[in-house]
Amino acid sequence: MQRRTKLILTIALPIQIVIIKMISFFPEFVESFYSNGIFIYISKALRYVFGWLPFSFGDLLYCVLIILLLRFLIKKVFRKDVIWKNVLLDVGATLSIVYACFHMLWGMNYYRLPLHEILQISDEYTEEELTAVSEKLIIQANILHKKLESNDSLAVQMPYSKEEIFEKTIPAYDQLNAILPGLTYHPKSIKKSMLSIPLTYMGFSGYLNPITNEAQVNGLILNYKMPTTSCHEEAHQLGFAKENEANFIAALTTINYDDLYFQYSGTTFALKFCLNDLYRRNEEKAICVIEKLRPGIRANYREVNEFWESYENPLEPIFKSTYDQYLKANNQPDGMETYSYVVALLVNYFKVNPITGAHP
Repeated sequence: MQRRTKLILTIALPIQIVIIKMISFFPEFVESFYSNGIFIYISKALRYVFGWLPFSFGDLLYCVLIILLLRFLIKKVFRKDVIWKNVLLDVGATLSIVYACFHMLWGMNYYRLPLHEILQISDEYTEEELTAVSEKLIIQANILHKKLESNDSLAVQMPYSKEEIFEKTIPAYDQLNAILPGLTYHPKSIKKSMLSIPLTYMGFSGYLNPITNEAQVNGLILNYKMPTTSCHEEAHQLGFAKENEANFIAALTTINYDDLYFQYSGTTFALKFCLNDLYRRNEEKAICVIEKLRPGIRANYREVNEFWESYENPLEPIFKSTYDQYLKANNQPDGMETYSYVVALLVNYFKVNPITGAHP
């Protein structure tokens, strides 16, 4: 890359940042022109290009970028006669290109309308409303657990492989489309990450590659968590960039799918958000509500906690803190602490809509 081109790209970086900041003040424009406009075609095109590959092209891309970064540091930074002007131009030009690609291919979705406005529901709720929805979810979770496991003390075991779960997410989104039009998931582009071991030590269940639009799922996580994790990453692919909104979409997709194991995964997933929030508000009431759960459901929760505890390490908080700052920089001021908005969506949605699925 010529020096003049690098200079132009470096100068363009702050200009891009200002333009994106200005656009962020017009979520209606982003919603109609980008999220429900050009992004639909960008997303499908990328999933057609990369979705058929049996491996994650995005993971390979990250590995190549890491190698190139190390090469750059060795050749241009870790040397006695380092020319800082050239280094800054290289860094500035690279960041400018990455910043542009990130926002054009996916990142603009951070600035679309909040999901509660799209659904035309409130984003406020009372403790009484939270308790009522939590109890409804407990009833549903108990029913599902009893159907799937006759022993009330045993955890439910997911009978599907991870690949089978990936396939089932397609009809799951088709069924959700009847409730929330525009959420069909074709073609699919979801894969087990080639970086599952480092992902686990970092404390993450999956991620979306915003450049290739491939959904990456940690291949080591428990199958019980796979339906909601897969649907969460697919929600990102469909344009719901914010973590709290992707969590809500994942819960809604799995709860409304006519597969009891998906319903169980989704119902207990939504319930955990509600119980955590209730515990923060009223510890005594939360404990009383939790006592109504079948012991086997609590066993599923313990399995997940024990899995993550087995991979705890001193570097995990650093990775999570870095991701927290990334979220805050991308229109999510609460960072990883997004429970309240997820719960607001769940409470206000289920306040007016029945929790579908298995019945007594």
